[in-house]
Amino acid sequence: MDDLDRRLLHTLSKDVRISISELARVLGVSRSTAQGRLRRLETDGTIARYAIEYGEKYTQRLIRAHVLIKVEQKLTGQALAAITKMPEVTALYAVSGDYDMIGIIAAESTEKLSNILDHLADLVGIQRTTSLVILETKFVR
Repeated sequence: MDDLDRRLLHTLSKDVRISISELARVLGVSRSTAQGRLRRLETDGTIARYAIEYGEKYTQRLIRAHVLIKVEQKLTGQALAAITKMPEVTALYAVSGDYDMIGIIAAESTEKLSNILDHLADLVGIQRTTSLVILETKFVR
């Protein structure tokens, strides 16, 4: 990855919907060079997907929880496959300690959060969960 690739990625990170023509203009290269670089970054896996970033107006309404998840080891694959299908689980981490995973869940109400947590706890392979509801975000980096 060279400086042009880094500048291209930085530009896309600020506006993923930028046109190829505008991207080329910002980078100071031809349209075909910008398009070729972008295609290569997609092909080599540097750019895996294009996604939206939710606005603060939307995210402030969400109720978030960190969920500690204990999994029956022989059923880890099944549990992971089921959790992956839950769109409300925005991230899932394997961790060391008494629990096996930590999931980050976002819901639009406490009632929906409760239903999601119940569904998660009922999945095959899930032995135990402990939920930590986020009351306030102090900062995010």
